[in-house]
Amino acid sequence: MWKNRLKELLYILENSNVNEIDVTFFGIRYRVVKEPSIDNESIQTTENGDRVDSKETTKLEKSIDQKDDKSKETEGVEVLSPMPGTFYKSPSPDDASFVNEGDSVNKGDTLCIIEAMKIMNEIEAEENGIIQKILVEDGHAVEFNQPLFLINPN
Repeated sequence: MWKNRLKELLYILENSNVNEIDVTFFGIRYRVVKEPSIDNESIQTTENGDRVDSKETTKLEKSIDQKDDKSKETEGVEVLSPMPGTFYKSPSPDDASFVNEGDSVNKGDTLCIIEAMKIMNEIEAEENGIIQKILVEDGHAVEFNQPLFLINPN
């Protein structure tokens, strides 16, 4: 029976954006990591014979450039999502947002809610500051360690 469950998990992994699954069945731990496929055309060789994936290099260079551009535009401390889930700016659709851009927050103030597996998790400010930018739209999915807010510390 556990083999069927493991096959189901592998099928889910193959057909989703999830990159890793870690489960335990009857005391045995299984960890499966999906790796990106590599096209032969995209592989290049450097002068000393090392193989380099040009697509991955280009993606990495673009992401580094984007981070540099963002850091030049705005300075502040990023509040990262501690879990994957759905981002909510307010406790319910009829209520006002916990915070807005320009609001002053104190350590421990609720910034937002992330719903994960039908559990509402309040995300709190880790330090005093001013909300410089809200980086996620209300009701959108967020990933683990995705930036949610930029806070300019006092």
